[in-house]
Amino acid sequence: MTPRKLLTIVVLVAVLGFGYYSMNAAPVLSNHEYTYQGGLEWHEDPDEALSVAEQQNKPVLVYYWTTWCTYCQTYDDEHYQDEDVREVLDEYVLLAINLDDPGPGVNLAMDHGANYPPQHVIMTHDRTEVSELGGYVERDRFLQELRRGLDSVAT
Repeated sequence: MTPRKLLTIVVLVAVLGFGYYSMNAAPVLSNHEYTYQGGLEWHEDPDEALSVAEQQNKPVLVYYWTTWCTYCQTYDDEHYQDEDVREVLDEYVLLAINLDDPGPGVNLAMDHGANYPPQHVIMTHDRTEVSELGGYVERDRFLQELRRGLDSVAT
């Protein structure tokens, strides 16, 4: 084997190895019913989340995310770890839809025009949109919008 062929094979293996690693480096915990963004339990099936929201008389917070989204990681690390945010999130049914693989959430993502993460939508169990936060917002603004969403649904 010539040195050139050997070098080509080594480079090819390195590129494929790097590609494989980068696609699998971001840990996403899931059990095919829930995902655990920010250490919280999020539904992955919109119909199931809406049914639970109706039964519990709670609004739904839809979170559109991806594994490669740096702002999504910031939400996971900072916003969802904050005690005040978590307290308000307890009043919601949480629904997370991975835009890279939306599964049963594909129609809802299309309805909300969610094509780039992060995006949050607050809605009622009958799919009435109450509020939308596109892109990244600071923790205080996020918390304010969550509280406003609760107030809008309660009235």
